[in-house]
Amino acid sequence: MAVGVEEEFHIVDLTTRQLVPRAGLLLQQLRSDRFTQELQRSVLETGTTPRLRLEDLAGELMRLRADAIAAAEGLGLGIAAAGTVPLVDPESMKISPDPRYEQMLDDYQVLAREQLICGTQVHAEVRDRDLAVAVTHRLGPWLPPLLALSCSSPYWMGADTGYASFRSMVWQRWPTAGPAERFESAEEYDAMVKELVRSGVISDPGMLYFDVRPSAHVPTVELRLCDSCPRIEDIVLIAGLFRALVTRELDALATGAPTPLDPGSVRPELVRAASWRAARSGLDGELVDPVEGVPKPARTVVNRLLEGLRPQLEARGDWALVSSLAAEALDGGGSAARQREAFRRAGRLTDVVDLVLAETRAENWPRSRPASPCAAAAGR
Repeated sequence: MAVGVEEEFHIVDLTTRQLVPRAGLLLQQLRSDRFTQELQRSVLETGTTPRLRLEDLAGELMRLRADAIAAAEGLGLGIAAAGTVPLVDPESMKISPDPRYEQMLDDYQVLAREQLICGTQVHAEVRDRDLAVAVTHRLGPWLPPLLALSCSSPYWMGADTGYASFRSMVWQRWPTAGPAERFESAEEYDAMVKELVRSGVISDPGMLYFDVRPSAHVPTVELRLCDSCPRIEDIVLIAGLFRALVTRELDALATGAPTPLDPGSVRPELVRAASWRAARSGLDGELVDPVEGVPKPARTVVNRLLEGLRPQLEARGDWALVSSLAAEALDGGGSAARQREAFRRAGRLTDVVDLVLAETRAENWPRSRPASPCAAAAGR
């Protein structure tokens, strides 16, 4: 099963560290088949090709970042991979010049103007659309820990929000955002999409913003819940876990094998609540245990998820790498915590931006794959 990633980046002025609407200038210098605009002119998007090896995925992510950073620095700009950046002048922001985006602004007003956020989307290849629809609902309870691993947006409009992922709160305003309901077939799912388009609330299938969905344009299941991640290592970790989750649920559908959670018991209300909990505290507090439905330390929940996916990770040869990356993420405390620590030292939001810029440009790949599974990651 191949996996790919779409990354969104904020564009900031290297002198002021403020968000700036300069994507158009950057795109003139970057490959049009690899980089594109987003709703806001302050955001640049790129995407990898489908990859079977996580190391190859990481290498491509690093090369794409390097291209974007080189083009940006020549213009006095920086590339920041995070859910939000703290220094923003809302009055200076602009929507990208595209009829679809201009219609979105007209339809959604302040909701569209305040989409000053960036996410990481992970695609796992599922070519059978009925299977893609069936697996989507089953994945829901397992996604909040992935959000917690990505949380990188504690600041919004110059203030600490108290959330590890305030981007998630901004994103949830869309009428189609949140957990996916259960659908019995691709035909039923597509009929629902047509009804939403017919209602006039959304204009096209691409505006279905479920946390996880069958992709509207490629044969994949797409994870849309996560913040942009400053560290490539965290993206690789999330991609590896997500692919293992999809593999486990597809195998269960094919064989009738039991899974840790009965998919028939999945309630979107509980998934939404667990996602809020993850956005609120990230890796610093408690998460909702997907099976027991009770709060437990984030480290416990993430490690149980990891251990539960060990057969799928070992079968693909990913266990050593993913378990090592999980241990690093848990020990490091997550991007939101690092950003708050950067601010705490001198009380400057510019230091927060500098930290994100530095982590985004860090060249920490290639790295050697661990020789043996990291028992410490699963045992804590």
